[in-house]
Amino acid sequence: MSAHPDAARSARYWPVPLLRAVPALAMGVIITFSPDHSPRIGLLFFGAAALLSGLVLAVGAITRLASDPSSRTLHVVQGAVGIVAGAFALVFSSGGLTALVATVLSWAFVTGALELVTGLRRRGRSPLARDWTTVGALTLVLALAFVLVPPDYARELGGIERIEGVLTSSTVLVGLLGAYGALIGVFLVIAGLSLKWQTTSPDPTGAPTDLTSDGVPQR
Repeated sequence: MSAHPDAARSARYWPVPLLRAVPALAMGVIITFSPDHSPRIGLLFFGAAALLSGLVLAVGAITRLASDPSSRTLHVVQGAVGIVAGAFALVFSSGGLTALVATVLSWAFVTGALELVTGLRRRGRSPLARDWTTVGALTLVLALAFVLVPPDYARELGGIERIEGVLTSSTVLVGLLGAYGALIGVFLVIAGLSLKWQTTSPDPTGAPTDLTSDGVPQR
């Protein structure tokens, strides 16, 4: 028997983290392997990822969190913030470093706080709480990183390998954005698959437990 009273209903939520993982992983992979870490690249790929993730989150909350009105409302708001931030980043992709920092920082602070609060409120009552808390905390760490990196940071490369070039704040921030996308994407894939496996987990008697369309255990 699950330690969480609403584990069966929460298991229906499994497609949402998997779908959220897709744009996050795409952003992480593309940025990681791109030689261009300019603000425009950061804004374009962040914008696409935030918009798609926000849309998935809002639709998933409406369709699969019907039994949890408070979490559904917070996730719809979080999704709306993601859609607005993503659209802004895409429209103002030529806004330079200032636009990148302002957009990502605002998005990360608001959505990270919302997801963290949602997870903490459901702690001990839903298996989704740990995933929401973790993603929220990691998103707030991204916001902190964007605060700490000076906008005028620039350092000549070199060292033993004598690499030519300059490490700028844009390179660091866009790189952090890519690392965040990869980390969150992998975590969401694991979270989604873990929830999916709950739908076929055996009960203590050894009989498999399937779920109806409403998320109610069916023998």
